[in-house]
Amino acid sequence: MHNGCILVGGVGSGKSITSLAYYFNKVCGGKDKRMDPKKKRDLYIITTARKRDSHEWEGDMAHFLLSPDPTASPHGVKVVVDSWNNIGKYENVADAFFIFDEQRVVGYGAWSKSFIKISKANQWILLSATPGDTWSDYIPVFIANGFYKNKTQFTREHIIFARFAKYPKIDRYINTDKLSRLRASILVPMKFERETIPHKTFIMAGRNEAMYQDCVRGIWDPFKNEPCVNAASACYVLRKIVNTDPTRRTIILKLMAEHKRAIIFYNFTYELEILRDIMNEAQIEYGEWNGEKHQPVPKTDRWAYLVQYTAGAEGWNCIDTDTIIFYSLNYSYKIMTQAAGRIDRLNTPFKDLFYYYIAAPGIDQNIRRALNNKKKFNEEDFFNEEFVPF
Repeated sequence: MHNGCILVGGVGSGKSITSLAYYFNKVCGGKDKRMDPKKKRDLYIITTARKRDSHEWEGDMAHFLLSPDPTASPHGVKVVVDSWNNIGKYENVADAFFIFDEQRVVGYGAWSKSFIKISKANQWILLSATPGDTWSDYIPVFIANGFYKNKTQFTREHIIFARFAKYPKIDRYINTDKLSRLRASILVPMKFERETIPHKTFIMAGRNEAMYQDCVRGIWDPFKNEPCVNAASACYVLRKIVNTDPTRRTIILKLMAEHKRAIIFYNFTYELEILRDIMNEAQIEYGEWNGEKHQPVPKTDRWAYLVQYTAGAEGWNCIDTDTIIFYSLNYSYKIMTQAAGRIDRLNTPFKDLFYYYIAAPGIDQNIRRALNNKKKFNEEDFFNEEFVPF
């Protein structure tokens, strides 16, 4: 590991404690629980809001006598744990060490710009299970390492845009040998062997064929009885048609009969309502984690934990179950990977882990194809292929 690197390890591989060990030993000259006074640096950890609020980092800090509480930190270093939403507050910090957890510096938005400012005046490392899918994802990290002056230089040297697209669309990358060398210089793979064995099962659900075809042919929303206005609305309608099909209820009931405890991930509020009805019907106790409710995982012998992807795909773990059911697929490969990692932890008592992916013909198959290619499902591309009338 070195300053400016990306520590790449699977979900639950121990990246957090490894990064703290690097900070304590290499950055601060730590040995036998003591730091070199001349090398001490304040520590800032930028992580998810969930990890900040659950104080997950504090458990790993205890191994090195570190704490955000000054009275519990005998080294006398300042320790700050905050979320990505507040990264802008630390743009003026200097001569400190930053750990950027569950890295969010893809693209060129506000978080990436704050990250670049921080990187110029501090030492830092990034932690990631899925560091980047395209070369553009690495632009902020390349700039922070001084490989490029800004995004304009990267674009000029490596990007060819499509000539006739209505918006800036990347056609291809050039000089990729250089990009490969630069990426290899900053990626630090964290090798470890999992003792768990994942068992993935894809279960085909049904769909209302008449409603589905009416939407495809006429670009019509049967729920609102009006036309679909764009690709996003059309895909939303198709997903609602397949996600509300009664066959999914049957599948969930069967899986919950086979597995007494399960985490169930979903996307939309109407799916949550369906899942609530299923649990009430089967008299299964359940908890929820979404934008409105932050309930704990039930402690009974039989339960379901209903988790919305955006709220709970990362930043927590559960070793009380060996089963995750994906009621619907998420568009993002990264989100799906993070969600699956909630039960695949180094301290899980289970050897066999079970993952069930529910999908229907049509749009779900296209989403699955994108995920298999480690890409994010693109509604515009699907819209142009599927909706011939347009």
